[in-house]
Amino acid sequence: MAFNVLILCTGNSARSVMAEALLGRKGGSRFKAYSAGSKPAGAVNPVGAALLEEKGYDIGAYSSKSWDVFSGPDAPKMDAVITVCGNAAEETCPLWPGAPVQVHWGFSDPAAIEGPYAEKYAAFQEIYSAIEPYMEALVALPVEKMAPTELQHALQAIAKKYQ
Repeated sequence: MAFNVLILCTGNSARSVMAEALLGRKGGSRFKAYSAGSKPAGAVNPVGAALLEEKGYDIGAYSSKSWDVFSGPDAPKMDAVITVCGNAAEETCPLWPGAPVQVHWGFSDPAAIEGPYAEKYAAFQEIYSAIEPYMEALVALPVEKMAPTELQHALQAIAKKYQ
């Protein structure tokens, strides 16, 4: 049975989608990645979509959606919830009620970059590269054998390692 991870962000158009894509690729059949937002943008950011497509991801597999999608009785049970918003003081980072393990891994929002396309693309590439080691560290954990408290500490240690 796959380890379900919900990755949350405000707009669910950039950071959380890139994290979902990375975890889905790196986690193989051991992990099932999902993403959602507290105030979804309604579409994946086009610059982020271009970056993911260039990296060989099927863009049609990703969408911007409300985290409410995962709160119903038929929603998959989440094993971990990761918020990836950059600054909790300035952004809305939803808390997932009832999730057994929660962690915050903050990244700046590449969608907030103004300027020429090349600058925006560079910002998305930078954040993709910043998220990647977090996902590699997550999939290296023996999550199937870890108690929730042990997993919580391991996820927090990942955050401290890559900050």
